[in-house]
Amino acid sequence: MPWVRAKLRGSQVFARADERGELQATGGRVEIRYRKNDGRLYRAAARNLEILDPTPLPDNTCSDAEEVQRQPAATTRTTKSRKPASKPASPPPTTASDGAQVAYTDGACSGNPGPAGLGSVVLTGGQRIERYEYLGQGTNNIAEMMAVIRTLEDLNPSQPSLIHTDSTYTIGVAVQGWKAKKNTKLVAELRAALAAHPHARLVKVKGHAGIPLNERADELARTAVELEQSDRQVVAEDAD
Repeated sequence: MPWVRAKLRGSQVFARADERGELQATGGRVEIRYRKNDGRLYRAAARNLEILDPTPLPDNTCSDAEEVQRQPAATTRTTKSRKPASKPASPPPTTASDGAQVAYTDGACSGNPGPAGLGSVVLTGGQRIERYEYLGQGTNNIAEMMAVIRTLEDLNPSQPSLIHTDSTYTIGVAVQGWKAKKNTKLVAELRAALAAHPHARLVKVKGHAGIPLNERADELARTAVELEQSDRQVVAEDAD
């Protein structure tokens, strides 16, 4: 069954379609992939998908994948004794404030190993810096670490910085003392880059969770892989 390029809440995805390029929904939901070969199959409501290009792509555009199951909603019981409701977690920042710089990074890889790329969005000094870079052959972990290294190049080391990544591995080898069995030179480079930014902090963020700037970093990383190109743009922070 063919695929088409579509948009889901600001992110470009591949969606199942028929030979005419129309979405194929079962129970109102369409099979989608965020990346061609990441091994994860998702389903999205057809009403939330916008077709970007109705030209059908062949079935082998995306490799076989395992479906990611949605977690059922938790049920609660009413009891006589109730604990005070916890405060909802603060949403991830989308602007720089109080002198703190904000950044979101992501890496992409088609095949793992395979063609790899990075993407980052940096908010600093009233500017929004968007970058994507094609890395050639690599792995997801390499792309994720390189994304943080490139992001640090766009940050002022004398100011506080919050660098968001959905890579547990990157945070582990960078600041949690994980012993790197592979990519030792790159891990050393990442640690040195962070050491040169004493006010920078890595923050774990959930991937593909609808966080706008994280989704944008993911989109930029996938663009680098698909185009096999690199680019860096600086615009006003409040520009659309």
